[in-house]
Amino acid sequence: MREIVLDTETTGFEPSEGHRIVEIGALELWNHLPTGKTYHVYINPERDMPEEAFGVHGIGPDLLPAPRPPKPGEVTLKDKPVFRAVAQSFLDFVTDARLVIHNASFDMKFLNAELSWVGLPQLPMQQATDTLAMARQKFPGSPATLDALCRRFGVDNSARDKHGALLDSEILAEVYLELIGGRQPDFALATGGHGGGTSAAGGEPEWRPRPRPNPLPPRITQDEAAAHAAFVQGMGDSALWSEFD
Repeated sequence: MREIVLDTETTGFEPSEGHRIVEIGALELWNHLPTGKTYHVYINPERDMPEEAFGVHGIGPDLLPAPRPPKPGEVTLKDKPVFRAVAQSFLDFVTDARLVIHNASFDMKFLNAELSWVGLPQLPMQQATDTLAMARQKFPGSPATLDALCRRFGVDNSARDKHGALLDSEILAEVYLELIGGRQPDFALATGGHGGGTSAAGGEPEWRPRPRPNPLPPRITQDEAAAHAAFVQGMGDSALWSEFD
């Protein structure tokens, strides 16, 4: 089963008010294990960067109301591609994989707005798994922010000084695996398409061990069997091995 853990950073809260995506970060899981494949891009939003949004993610000092050169760790956006230039590569990475997103309605709202503006197919909401909803259901009444879940599960988020789409996706992948039952569910043996159960996240069948239809042939030779029998006989009738002949 292929899943994409995904996060975005934006200029604000509502695309209907002209806000845009400025960063997309995503990583691939196969049967709940990271494959090492990632997608990461900064995007020129073709508008200014509000101070409030900049305070959250620190992206785009060159688009602030009072633009300035970047400080260490800050990323400028005027030299980055616009969404139209990266939209198809994003869809090619995602394909029809299940999307794992913290507060999925927010990111899906922005992604589909951006896709619609460039005339590309939108992502169906049912393709997304919302880890925020999962956490609220599993721990009702408890804080369900990404930082709170990191504390609960002992996930290291010390590098998360500010929000960043790829870093947050990497952290969310660890949190997600804890939410569905551990960092190596099914001892990493689950593989889709072999029947015998339903996965915790995607509804696809998972592998389960079944009895071997034909027993394996013995690998001991006749000489080895005879030597063992002679050894047991030499220990006398009271030998424990005699009970298992």
